Amino acid sequence: MLTASVASAAGAALALAACSPAPAGPSAAASAGGASADGPPRPGGRLRALLAGGGANETLDPHRVSLFADAARAKALYDKLADCGPDLAAVPRLAAGWEPNPGLDVWTVRLREAGFHDGRPVTAADVLYSYRRIADPARAFRARASLEPIDLAASRALDPRTVEFRLRRPCAEFPNVLAAFGAYIVPDGTEDFQAPVGSGPFAFVSFKPGSSLLLRRFDGYWDDAPHLDELEILAAAEESARANALLAGQAEYAHELSPATARAHESGGRIGIVRLRNSAMQGFVMKTDRPPFDDVRVRQAFFHLVDRRELVDGALSGAGEIGNDLFGKGSQYYPAGLPQRAQDLDKARALLREAGAEGLRVTLDTSPVAAGLVEAAGILKEQAAKAGITVEVRVGNKDTYWKDILDGGVLASFRSGAMPIESHLSQRLLSSSTTNATHWRHPDFDDLYGQAQSTADPAARTALYERMQRRLYEEGGLLVWGFADWILGTAPRLRGVAADAPANTLDWARFDKVWLA
Repeated sequence: MLTASVASAAGAALALAACSPAPAGPSAAASAGGASADGPPRPGGRLRALLAGGGANETLDPHRVSLFADAARAKALYDKLADCGPDLAAVPRLAAGWEPNPGLDVWTVRLREAGFHDGRPVTAADVLYSYRRIADPARAFRARASLEPIDLAASRALDPRTVEFRLRRPCAEFPNVLAAFGAYIVPDGTEDFQAPVGSGPFAFVSFKPGSSLLLRRFDGYWDDAPHLDELEILAAAEESARANALLAGQAEYAHELSPATARAHESGGRIGIVRLRNSAMQGFVMKTDRPPFDDVRVRQAFFHLVDRRELVDGALSGAGEIGNDLFGKGSQYYPAGLPQRAQDLDKARALLREAGAEGLRVTLDTSPVAAGLVEAAGILKEQAAKAGITVEVRVGNKDTYWKDILDGGVLASFRSGAMPIESHLSQRLLSSSTTNATHWRHPDFDDLYGQAQSTADPAARTALYERMQRRLYEEGGLLVWGFADWILGTAPRLRGVAADAPANTLDWARFDKVWLA
């Protein structure tokens, strides 16, 4: 529990830190990095980690994950068959490996030797039960859409440690399915998660929804037991509360701090600042099937009128890097060789003249649902005015915003967490995609995706993905102006926090690999 007196003192310390020299201490890199300067990992202790929670309705059912706090709890208690590496490519976890048939529509997955917290081995039956539970149409589990390629009625256990997945169509990127957000493995038949049993690095002790989860080290963990004795995941909705608790010594790890907090403490030594690069794409979606954006020249004019650096500096306080109108910068299959766009107002005006859209007026939907969205909308309004476009900013309800902009309006602020580029294409840019906010629907584009999924050769598949992305770069409806950092705060004695792990990837929130010096 965060006491009022300590939180108040920490708040005062935070306010002073921005204008006063901080006491000497370890650098951010030292407090977040490896053991080279501090010796080998030290066992023992309790880590208190603060994340933005979801209130009294929180659950330990890993198939219901939604928030970062949910994902951190699930990662500590459970395992997936695979997870995403730093470049978002799938890496094995409970799966020791996988092998497709020549047609890419049957995949054989071999399980490693791993056990649940109660001593039972993880088996093929547990995998099939978990996936069938997630895919149940009567439930609203987030990973259900990701598992759609699998024909779970036809899939089967070949033996206790081998699963044969039969697919509805060829799927060269099937390992991404195994790494899907929320696709955790639970023991066969599990429906009660009051005192959950998983196969993750930590075992359950106690849980108070909206407040704290206490876990203990699982000595039988297949990927080496954690260094810590205990892990306590605490909930604090306000960023200031997370920062204050860290400063007051009430926590050793705080997720999602603000750029202002980072600037105040980056070099002071009182806390370490870790930036998780490329963790959130920032952009605008244009409805490609509605005026004025059904004219490709208008979309291209918007690509040319934006000043991406001004958007990153203004909307993200500089905590990020510029984008190039494509998702997944730094990820597998990202076409890094395409020219970086820069603001060109003359080109934008010329395109608008060609389209007969001089003096264009358009409504931009935005919302405070995520940091930087409203600020970015205001900056775009000013930039568009320089090209002769009048933008009216409309601020929507943050509780319904993502649903509202999926089919409503013509132009909207947009944000996305990290995911494989293939998943982004399949979930958002095919004619059948259920979250296609740009309404980009082209049968020939769908055919290219199908060809890529049927292509076993990685180089040939990469070339197909590049063709798809080059077309989006030239004609698409997603204007990607930046990629935001997620900012973590760490106590000076916390070691081993990965600094190259975007949120939602394997090494993010790897509390089994950190230690207290």
